[in-house]
Amino acid sequence: MAELIEGSDVIRRTALQLAPAIVVVAELLTNALRAGGKILICGNGGSAADAQHFAAELVGRFRRERPGWSAIALTVDASALTSLGNDYGFEQIFARQVQALGRPEDILVALSTSGRSKNVLAAVEVANALQMRTVGLTGEGASPLGTMVSHHLPIPSANTTYIQQGHMAVIHVLCELIEDSLTG
Repeated sequence: MAELIEGSDVIRRTALQLAPAIVVVAELLTNALRAGGKILICGNGGSAADAQHFAAELVGRFRRERPGWSAIALTVDASALTSLGNDYGFEQIFARQVQALGRPEDILVALSTSGRSKNVLAAVEVANALQMRTVGLTGEGASPLGTMVSHHLPIPSANTTYIQQGHMAVIHVLCELIEDSLTG
């Protein structure tokens, strides 16, 4: 039961500490979608699952029936991931996709509980070079990802489980705000 209490406390602290920044990121994503841009999303392990969940909510629907929006989880194409990993190394599996798919009007959302995943950092580096806007979701504390992105949403915890719970809560709030803005 202590796990449930601590997890819910992290969500509460996330809401209190990050609400203004979440609204700014939601506006950024909304404006990109409204202008015909797309959202590229990457992460490893549980963060890969979160990336896929976020893309699915945007392409499908969150709470309202509406047209789908352009969002791509860079974690889903097994052929691309394995060929890129084999030919260029695991550190380049997301960067190569960002280079191929990303445009200045697009946004990269990078998820990493530690903020130190080398393949996620490489993707942000390419996105920045392409003049894309970047959003990083991490855990608390200083991290390379937090300093590389244009918008940083650090979940106030060092525990991977709680960070991932916080990431999903933030993703759901972003989906709600985007839907409210684009379909309201």
